[in-house]
Amino acid sequence: MLNLLLVAIGGFIGASLRYIFYLSSKNFLFPNYLFINTLIINIIGSFFIGYIIMLIGNKSLSQDFIKYFFIIGILGSFTTFSTFSLESIELLVNKNFFLAFLYMFLSLSLCLLFTFLGLNLHKLIN
Repeated sequence: MLNLLLVAIGGFIGASLRYIFYLSSKNFLFPNYLFINTLIINIIGSFFIGYIIMLIGNKSLSQDFIKYFFIIGILGSFTTFSTFSLESIELLVNKNFFLAFLYMFLSLSLCLLFTFLGLNLHKLIN
């Protein structure tokens, strides 16, 4: 039951952060290309998932707390595969093939890269 509460509270925080990012980015960053905002959110989330997984090695924090609150709760609701899927399909339906495939390629490659960077940040800094 505690894990469910951790996911729920983390989910509230992550979804709220995503909505705040959406509101600010739709007006200031890329108002005509909202899929870029989703890409940025997913890259940020991928980095932090990698970084937090790396922190699990630090035994001063509960692994359950990190897993359920941060990874599943906050970052799981902050990032979004379903929005990425919908935006990709919308680009394809609107015959923006180049943008669709660029978006899919960048999403996959950059999210994997930033997860890797998050996992290895301590090695890169030292």
